[in-house]
Amino acid sequence: MLEDFLRTGLRRLLIKEKSLTLDNKIPSRAELGEKFQDIEEFGLYLHIPFCEQICPYCPYNKEIYDPEMAKKYTNAVIKEMYFYSDIVKDKPVTSFYIGGGTPTTMLRTGLQKILDHIFSIFNMQCDIHMESHLNHLTPENLHDIAAMGIEHLSIGIEALQERHLRTLKRPYTVEEAKAAVDRAVNMDFQCVNADLMFALPGQTFREVEQAAQDLVNMGVDQIAAYPLFRFPYTKMGGDSGDSNYNLLTILKRRRMLRILENIFYDAGFERTSVWAFTRKGVPKYCSVTIPLYVGLGASGGTYLRNIFYLNTFNVSEYINKVENSEMPIALSVNLSERMQMVGWLYWRIYETQFERSDFRKKFSSGFDEVYGKYIGPLSFLGFLKDDGDRVVLTDRGTYWLHALEDIFSIDYVSKLWGTSKQNPWPKNVVL
Repeated sequence: MLEDFLRTGLRRLLIKEKSLTLDNKIPSRAELGEKFQDIEEFGLYLHIPFCEQICPYCPYNKEIYDPEMAKKYTNAVIKEMYFYSDIVKDKPVTSFYIGGGTPTTMLRTGLQKILDHIFSIFNMQCDIHMESHLNHLTPENLHDIAAMGIEHLSIGIEALQERHLRTLKRPYTVEEAKAAVDRAVNMDFQCVNADLMFALPGQTFREVEQAAQDLVNMGVDQIAAYPLFRFPYTKMGGDSGDSNYNLLTILKRRRMLRILENIFYDAGFERTSVWAFTRKGVPKYCSVTIPLYVGLGASGGTYLRNIFYLNTFNVSEYINKVENSEMPIALSVNLSERMQMVGWLYWRIYETQFERSDFRKKFSSGFDEVYGKYIGPLSFLGFLKDDGDRVVLTDRGTYWLHALEDIFSIDYVSKLWGTSKQNPWPKNVVL
């Protein structure tokens, strides 16, 4: 297949290796301590793996919510934190993101307890960003969320036509979605983000336009508008023969995204990542924003410059491992400097801009020594603007370069997460 050919060629071009293999190797605390010695700051990611129902398109690690399991999970996450307390010491945490699953399932079964321990164990120097389900955003729950210190809230709306909500199996109506958003935007959150999916089955360009305009009118601070990607281990991916890389699908996504861009720009939003648009002057809602981070919970991933490792996806296995005072790590991979460079570039493209000087601070080579030969052709194609130190992607470049990246990332996620969901402790995963 064409995407396999491109994937192999680009992998060899960028990282000089045929494949990337994660093994069932657990770094010792001494090894982790050494890796933290030259880290000045890091981010935290907390995974809440519970949902009240399983959405047919969602690739993330989750299971049906059970209050007793949630309480056990709370205690396990707290214990996992203490694994890191002596390692990270007082290094500042400058980014904190709570994702899932559905974090708001645990509003009454341990989330506050987890946050209390996070702020007592780590040197927290940042706001909290958290995902939510709009069915949970009652006036009482919104006040409790704000009281926890959550200042950046994301709401997974996904669609604003009844027929698409039914396709996605979302358990609410358009009217209920709008009411929940109205309650949230009238609270004092710094940023309320709304997730919106496009390129849905049978979706028209007019429906995309209508949904975008409705969100603007609803007063949200940020809109994360992303296309439907089909992962083979999900219900929608497994039941469909549609390819994420079909040319007509890619072109349709581009046209729909252009409609969204025009509406959001006209309404005073600016692009803050490939899929996110934020009102000017509003701090953006985002996941972990710094390059190095620690992931807590089942399926939590950790990146510490030259190593990446992943906790087991299975919630029961995660709890058992931590209760036995063992690290719940299932897979890890040591990263060459070339791999680190590719990872850095991937996320800078996702953010749509980067600075050459930032690259130089992190690596032994300058940006132009490694990637400079690509800047001229990409600039000629209208994909980016080169302002010396700063390189900014255009809307055209943002879409097409990220579409190229997706040839890697969707395949990698499908293999890594798909395997990890089936086997709590895989021997290895070859990407």
